Order: sequence, then C-alpha cells, then structure tokens
Amino acid sequence: MRAIAISGFGQEPELMELPKPTPGPNGVLVRLHAAGLNPVDWKIAEGEFKTSGQTFPKVLGIDGAGVVEAVGPAVSAFRPGDQVYGQFKGSYAEYALASPVIARMPAGMIFTQAAAVPIATTTAYNMVETAKIDQGRVVLVSGATGGVGQQAVQFAANAGAKVIATATADMAGHMRGIGAAELVDHSLRPVAEQVLQLHPGGIDVVLDTVSTDPAALDQLAQTVRPGGTVVTTVFSADPAALAAREITGVNLDNKASAELLVLLADLIDAGRIKVHIDDVVPLSAAATALAKNKAGRSRGKTVIEIQPR
Repeated sequence: MRAIAISGFGQEPELMELPKPTPGPNGVLVRLHAAGLNPVDWKIAEGEFKTSGQTFPKVLGIDGAGVVEAVGPAVSAFRPGDQVYGQFKGSYAEYALASPVIARMPAGMIFTQAAAVPIATTTAYNMVETAKIDQGRVVLVSGATGGVGQQAVQFAANAGAKVIATATADMAGHMRGIGAAELVDHSLRPVAEQVLQLHPGGIDVVLDTVSTDPAALDQLAQTVRPGGTVVTTVFSADPAALAAREITGVNLDNKASAELLVLLADLIDAGRIKVHIDDVVPLSAAATALAKNKAGRSRGKTVIEIQPR
C-alpha cells in the first residue's frame, strides 16, 4: 500500500510502499479515503512525542475516514462496508488499523469532511466545555482561523457567548459567518490591547491555541477579569500564577471518544457546526502540506484525499 512515512524521527516524510496492516482479534482495518492533517502530525515526525520501542518506517497521521475492509473475530460493533471516521494508527495511507476512537459516519457526511473532524473538533468542544461557556459570556478565541479555533468560535457562539476572534481582514467575513461577534487583527497591534479597548472591564474567557510562549499567553490573560478562565491547547499556562489572580488556568489534554464523535457527527449533519476545509491535497503532496502547516500558513483544515489505484 502507499503511505506517507518517516524512516526515523527528524527525517523527511516520504511516499513509501508498505505492507497492508492485518487486523488482530479486536482490530478494525479501514480502507482510507481521506486523512485530516493536524499540527501534531509534524510534531510526531520531529520526535516531539517519541517513546521507547518505536518501529520504522512510521506512518504519519491520526485522523481519517474510510470504509471498513476487515475486522477481527472479536469485533461486533463494525463490519466490512461500514463508513467510519475517527482516529487511526497511521492515517496517511491507503489502509490503517483503527484506534478505539472511531464511529460510523452519518449519511450526510462525505469522507473529506469527516476526516477533518476528529482532533480539531473534539478539542474545540472540550475547550468550550472545560471553560463552562454559556449565555452572555465574553470569550476571546486566539488562533481563531485555525482548525481548532474555527470550531471553538462556533461552539462558543452556539452556547450563547459573545465571541471575539483573532483574524486578519481577509478572513473577517468568514469568521463573522461562523459566529464571531467582534474581530481583532493580530497583525496590527497586540491582541490584549485591542481586546481591552473593546472591553475595558475585561472578558470572561480566553481560548488559546497558538501562544507557545508563556509570556504571550500571560498577556492574553491580562484581559480576563477575576473569576474568569484561560484554556490553552499548547500547555503554556501557569495555573498557580493565574489562580493567584483569581483566574482558572487549564492546559487542556484533549480526550476524544467514539461517543463524542457520534455527537459531533450529528451536530455537523444538522448544520449546527461547519467544517472549513482550507485545502484538499493528494497523498503524494502530504509532505508539502505538513511543511505549510508547520510554517503557519494554513487557514482552516487541510485534508489529504487518498484516491484508490
């Protein structure tokens, strides 16, 4: 089978011919039609999450969608022919073994849309749930034009919050269309300065997906009034320091589940959540797409379409 894999941590991803996986007694083998690209994919390739016992070549990718090809004898929840989406053990490939975090796709979803959902949308959902966002809250989404950010804007707006989104002028119309009430252009002036100009008394919540520098996150936290919450997906919060200012700080370790995928699929199918796909590329272009994502030039989600040979 064709796959995008690395021969070692820090090596460039390559298109390789590898053996098709074989499902064990509890395994589910899926013929993938699309894979979702996430920043964690290039971080894994660089060895950021390396553990002992890794084997190479290592197929990249986690998110995907496709059709069940075969199941192990102990599997009763899925059968060959089922259309599924979720997380896989190497989704940048024609075939992959599913993790336990998979669910059936509803009839209204297509493969490229479904593959864009698992990590980004479950993360955004859990950010909003963790921050307990509800009616009337004022929420800043930092990194709002990214895959997680766009979903967080929608979940927060659907919960009744007033959402401030970071976005440049070319994305302003799109961000308002998915629920942003106010926009701040991070390319013009410091975001915190602009937010406090709009809300001198402070805001309730910061949802941040981009501030890898703790000092940058602390600047955003200056906009939050006592009793508020800061949630980050890049583990740059200092919960103790924030607690001293009566702010709850959370470094979100996202937990996806098959049950949550079912819920999200229903929301998307009902039109309550939209998935903005920035680009669809063939499997052969996955390495270039990863480099573009690492450079921060993506807007929304990139999906890798895996055409059959």
